[in-house]
Amino acid sequence: MRVDCVMDLAYLRADYADEPLQEDDLHEHPMEQLSVWLEEAHAAGVSEPNAMSLTTIGPDGAPGTRMVLLRDLDPDRAVFYTNLESRKALDLAADPRCALLFWWPPLHRQVRVEGRATPVPRDVAAAYFATRSRRSQLGAWASPQSRALSDRTVLEKRLAEAEERFASSEVPLPPYWGGFAVTPQVLEFWQGRRSRLHDRFVYEREGRGWRRRRLAP
Repeated sequence: MRVDCVMDLAYLRADYADEPLQEDDLHEHPMEQLSVWLEEAHAAGVSEPNAMSLTTIGPDGAPGTRMVLLRDLDPDRAVFYTNLESRKALDLAADPRCALLFWWPPLHRQVRVEGRATPVPRDVAAAYFATRSRRSQLGAWASPQSRALSDRTVLEKRLAEAEERFASSEVPLPPYWGGFAVTPQVLEFWQGRRSRLHDRFVYEREGRGWRRRRLAP
């Protein structure tokens, strides 16, 4: 069976004519390089340059992928936050191996990250939660993330209940909400080039440092 599509997908393509990515252009530490590319994506006007796909491994060994937002970056970790009862959080609690992917179309760049996730301390999650808008905080209390809903009115009712519950107080961190810090083992930087001859460099942990290599596109 073939699904009809308005676009002819076989011929839908673009040829990238960007500047080359040379090894001398790269930082010695991959997280420094990731920080530079994030800043350049932001400067280029990319919508939500900190958006990244997160792939986890389910209890049956099958992968699952969804978009999350990078909220902190340091030399050793990439941090995101979520409902700890969601599918992704339960996957990570059982198997911390995961992968991240950033894609910035205007710059024809992507970064792959492979690593292991660990929960962030409760006080760190609370400090971040306090920076969210009140509506987002209430939404965290209202949403039983990843669980089935009979219809949207259930969600709206839960939001109304949260609004009433915290009407005269600050919204605290829910007991089932927190964050994960991904410690990378592998990072790959990809720059689109003409004729699909892209530039790719991979960093792999080697002792306390990193080994860097160019890969064929």
